[in-house]
Amino acid sequence: MNIYEKNGKKYRMIWDYHTHTVFSHGIGTIEDNVKVAIEKGLSSIAISDHGPGHLTYGVKRKDFPVMRQIIEELNKKYNEITVFMSVEANIVNSRNNLDVTKSEVGLFDFIHAGYHFGVRNGYMVRNWLWYHGLGKIFENFLKKKNTEMMVAAIRKNKIMILTHPGDKAPIDLKQVAEACEETGTLMEINPWHGHLTVDELVFCSKYDVKFVISSDAHKPENVGSFERGLDMAMEAGIGIDRIVNVEEVL
Repeated sequence: MNIYEKNGKKYRMIWDYHTHTVFSHGIGTIEDNVKVAIEKGLSSIAISDHGPGHLTYGVKRKDFPVMRQIIEELNKKYNEITVFMSVEANIVNSRNNLDVTKSEVGLFDFIHAGYHFGVRNGYMVRNWLWYHGLGKIFENFLKKKNTEMMVAAIRKNKIMILTHPGDKAPIDLKQVAEACEETGTLMEINPWHGHLTVDELVFCSKYDVKFVISSDAHKPENVGSFERGLDMAMEAGIGIDRIVNVEEVL
């Protein structure tokens, strides 16, 4: 079991629902991730590879049924853990504001969603320029448009986890937090991305939202990593009762 001691107390991650594999941007197989999750004492794990709209490392749509079959077989093979199939859908400004279709949604046990570069219909070029300090002239426009499409995605779809909100694109965090509060969408603490920052976590904690710490593992050995995320949460004054997948070990 992976135990983290901090301030005289012990904590463990219960489950990790944001992990990647060779089907998108990871380097391990689904089973590789599952084995590490078992070693670290997780009760469940989700495979949440990048949505198919990503131009360079999105899952190929034809692979979704393949992944589902592998996961069903692993659930039969390993009784000590539950393996879920998810997807880290890309937030866009078309259709249902995600790059997975309504018919594909049924393939997943639940959906994550986040903004990434490399996706059409998401102000990609201007957000990339802004992110690299070359497009500050677009900031107000982008903040409005990014917020609109993120809030629409949250309200139109049953999203379990909003991944790294504010990373790579400016947003109005107040509107996003309000949408998560409205819908019960979990806000992710992801130390591998620049956001949410500690200050942003302090801001979001004023709303009636809950948080989840993710490993965002792209390598199997990183599955179940939560220590840095817990450090950030504690620095922001977020109580363990508001983090849905970490518990104190008594």
